[in-house]
This record gives sequence, structure tokens and C-alpha cells, in this order.
Amino acid sequence: MSGTTSTTPATGAKGGSDKVTPSVKAGPRSEGNPAKAGWFARVALAVICVLWVVPLIGLFITSFRGEQEANSTGWWTVFTNPGTFGFVGLENYQLSFERAGLDNAFINSVAIALPATFIPLLVAAFAAYAFSFMHFPGRDALFLVVVALLVIPNYVAFVPILDLYNSTGMSGTFPAVWLFHIGFGMPLAVYILRNYMATLPLSVIESAKIDGASHFQTFWRLILPMSMPALASFAIFQFLWVWNDLFVALVLIGPGENSPITVAIQNNLISQQGEGWNLVTAGGFFSMILPIIVFLSMQRFFVRGLTAGAVKG
Repeated sequence: MSGTTSTTPATGAKGGSDKVTPSVKAGPRSEGNPAKAGWFARVALAVICVLWVVPLIGLFITSFRGEQEANSTGWWTVFTNPGTFGFVGLENYQLSFERAGLDNAFINSVAIALPATFIPLLVAAFAAYAFSFMHFPGRDALFLVVVALLVIPNYVAFVPILDLYNSTGMSGTFPAVWLFHIGFGMPLAVYILRNYMATLPLSVIESAKIDGASHFQTFWRLILPMSMPALASFAIFQFLWVWNDLFVALVLIGPGENSPITVAIQNNLISQQGEGWNLVTAGGFFSMILPIIVFLSMQRFFVRGLTAGAVKG
């Protein structure tokens, strides 16, 4: 055993008398604990956290400032010169709702983000199961084609997609944005889920086959629950991407009654002279509520799924 004291005989110079000399072996406690981060890692993490939180603090403070103060001085003057704060309470939030119609835009964003997240997730899960556990001709070649689609930027497809939507009358509707995000989010979803499913134990699949389970039963009852970490990670990224998207929604939907919250803030709260930043920060801070809730709730399942398979035996 490590960390115990052992005795070894030593022959003396006279009479061959034996002396016992202790020999201590260094145990694992003498080594550094890898679970404890060093000072450099702690300092770097603290700097990253500060750089990440400071803009959020500025956004929150500006959302409560008056228009003149927000356009003339920075938010940090609240600490350097508190007399120039110009606190207006919830007036900026009330005006942002009235001018931009954030209540209707919020519902539109939910109606766009949820289908654009769950549809590619479900379809990609089926495709990843087929690429991982089903054998058919051209499986590897087809998977390479799907992965190759990741290098195609979505901006190069705007012109033909707009022509197609205009000819079919889909421009300005929710399905137009759904199909766009589903099409360009599918390759990444298939790639992530397939690579994760390939690491799952084949013994579980073979046991299900011996018990007479079909592919759908194996996928729904075994593979899908075991793939929760990958499903949660892609759901988080896809939802945040669709929710915060401005360019695609501005091109395919544009301003109007179907515009999401990003388009409503950009089109209705910022004037041509660049004024109204106090209202933009209020609307932007309001738009962050649901993504934060989704991230925190999904991260709980994500971390649980990662730690569940971390220890074996």
C-alpha cells in the first residue's frame, strides 16, 4: 500500500548486527491535486467573467436612464458622477413596448424559435441513429455529404431562396424562416448527434435486438434518453441562434406584424439619427429573459447527462 512505512534490514559493520531503517514511500497526497486550479487559471477565469458581465451591467443600467443622459454620457458615469444618472424607472420599458410592440414581437419570436429548434433536432436524431446503428449502401458517403454542407454559408442561398419564396407566396411568413433555419441547422445537428451516438455501448443495442425490440423502440426508449447531453447542447445553441437572429428574419420576414423581437427592436426603437439607445437597451434586456431561462433549464439536464456516464463500475 502506498503511504505506509516499511522496514528493511541493514547489516552493521560489527558482528553482522541488523538494524531496522524505515523506508517511507511517498503516497498520492504528496502530488498536486488536479481538481484544484492554479492561480493562473483562477485569474484568467475571473478576467473572463468580468469581461462577460460588464456589458450586461452597462445594458441594465442604461435601460433605466433618460434619453438625454444615455446619449450624452456613458453608463459608467453612474459610479463616477452619480448626479448625472437621470433615473426614469420603468419608463423606458413602457415606451419600448408601446413603440415597438414587444408583446406581439415576443410571441412571434417564440413561434419562430420553437419549431426551428425541435424539428431539426427530431429529424437529425433519427438520421444520426440510422448513420450509427443501421447498415445500408452508401451510408458513409451520405454522411460525408451531410458534413460537407457545414462549409456552405447560409448567405449564399438568400437569392435563390427568396426567388422560391416569392414564387410560392411564402415570403413574410413563419414557415419561410422555419425551413431556412431547419435546412442550415440540420447538418450540424446530424454531425453532433451521430458522433455522440457512435460512443454509446453496442451491447445495449444488441440486447434490445435479442429482446425483439424494433428500431423505433430502440431509438425511442434507449438511444434518445442516453443522448440527452448531445440533444440538450444542440437545442441550446440552435434556440439561441434562432432567437438572436436578425439578418435572416429581416430578409425573409421584414418589418410587420410577423416580425420577431430582434427586427422590432432594430426597426422601431433606433431612429435615423442614432437616438433612443435607452429604449434599445430596455428592449434588449427584455429579450434576454427567455434565452436565459432556456439556457439555465437545459444546462441542468446537460450537466446531469454528462456526469451520469462519467464513472463506470
